[in-house]
Amino acid sequence: MAYYDTIYAVKGDTLPEVQLTLRDSNTAASGQTLDEDDETTWAPLDITNATILVKLRVLGEDTLKATITATKVSPNTDGKVLFRFADSLGASVLTEEGIYEGEVELTYTDGNIHSVYDMLRINVRDDF
Repeated sequence: MAYYDTIYAVKGDTLPEVQLTLRDSNTAASGQTLDEDDETTWAPLDITNATILVKLRVLGEDTLKATITATKVSPNTDGKVLFRFADSLGASVLTEEGIYEGEVELTYTDGNIHSVYDMLRINVRDDF
C-alpha cells in the first residue's frame, strides 16, 4: 500500500494541523512533464465543488475510529486542504496509541466520489 509521509502525534492531542496537497497523477502540472513516480510533476486537483473527508482507523482493523471534515485552502484550484485530529465538538480522535491509517475522500456536488489512492499513516504514542 502507498502512504504519504508518516505523521507523528500524541494520544489525546488535536494538533498538529495537517496540510495536504491533493494531486492528479494522470495530469502534468503547469510547466512540468508528467512523471508517474514524481508527485511534484502532478497537477493539483480542483476541489472547488468537493467536500473532503479524512477517514481514520487503527491499522489492521476494519472499523472507522473517526471521520474528519477537512477545510479547503483558497484558491481551491491548488488542491490544498487542512485538517486537525478533532471531531466536530473539538475532542481528539486519537484515543489510543498505535498506528492509524487514513483515507482522503472527495465527494463532489454531482455525487461522484474520488478516494485518494495513497493513504495517511499516523504514528500515535501514549501521553505522559
